[in-house]
Amino acid sequence: MNAKNRISTVTVSAPATIANLVCGFDILGMALEEPRDFLQVSITDSLGIQITNQDDFDLPTDPVQNVAGVALQAMLNAYPHPAGFNLVSHKQIKPGSGLGSSAASAAGAVVAANILLDQYFSSEQLVQFAMAGEELASGVRHADNVAPCVYGGITLIRSLLPPDIIPLSVPELFVTVIHPQIEIKTSDARQILRKNVLLKDAIIQWGNIAGLVTGFLKNDHALISRSMTDIIIEPVRSILIPGFKEIKTSSIEAGALGGGIAGSGPSIFMLSADKKAAIDVQNSMKDIYHRLGIDYNVYVTTISQHGVRIENESVYPI
Repeated sequence: MNAKNRISTVTVSAPATIANLVCGFDILGMALEEPRDFLQVSITDSLGIQITNQDDFDLPTDPVQNVAGVALQAMLNAYPHPAGFNLVSHKQIKPGSGLGSSAASAAGAVVAANILLDQYFSSEQLVQFAMAGEELASGVRHADNVAPCVYGGITLIRSLLPPDIIPLSVPELFVTVIHPQIEIKTSDARQILRKNVLLKDAIIQWGNIAGLVTGFLKNDHALISRSMTDIIIEPVRSILIPGFKEIKTSSIEAGALGGGIAGSGPSIFMLSADKKAAIDVQNSMKDIYHRLGIDYNVYVTTISQHGVRIENESVYPI
């Protein structure tokens, strides 16, 4: 871009994400190629944040009640110069789906705004700003959705205090996701979890997390498959999702490596080594929800390598 031009408006797409990846509660997350939200952000001469929604989800436009607005305000609070933003949001990731809808809004907004600020902030800082939006949505500052949304691929959140986010190798896997048309709020799904776990259960869980990360690094499908087991969170949360056990069993029989609850649910995801298996898994899932009489959306997609991406930008001479 010509040095005498400055970007005034940018449109980005922010990917759906899957948190936890079965055994990695609050520390593992993965970005999907689709579905994606689209956000247009413009820098303004006036201070403050203006939000317009172009979808049917009836989300707040008051910045202090909107996850993207809260994330942008956290960014402005850290920026040393006065600035303001206009945000136009067109969401395709349904809130309450378990596919990181709030993370897509918060992370997409701050990544776009950072482009307008000439990349003033680091990716790690952007995650911190986006976490402010997650706190509004769920009551907890967690990064397992916003980190892969910003970085792309699969991320390990080793620590939040201080932040330590590690992008992992991205295996060439296909992802099948089915979203039953019910809503589970993240805050509600957290409230039903046990506050304490047995040491023997924790040891099993630690082994599975280490195995899953190693499986991703080595692209070892067999290790990935046998590590995608959760004995702490999934047994509790799965009772909120109709047909969960049957879908998981039938998906593995259809060829999936493994999978489980996407975030806090109700979406269910499965990883497969090839597209044929992913489609077979999709058909198996659809058959079960047809029989149960439950409406759903279903996706066969891949892991997004790049997270939030620029769709277009507008410049003006300065």
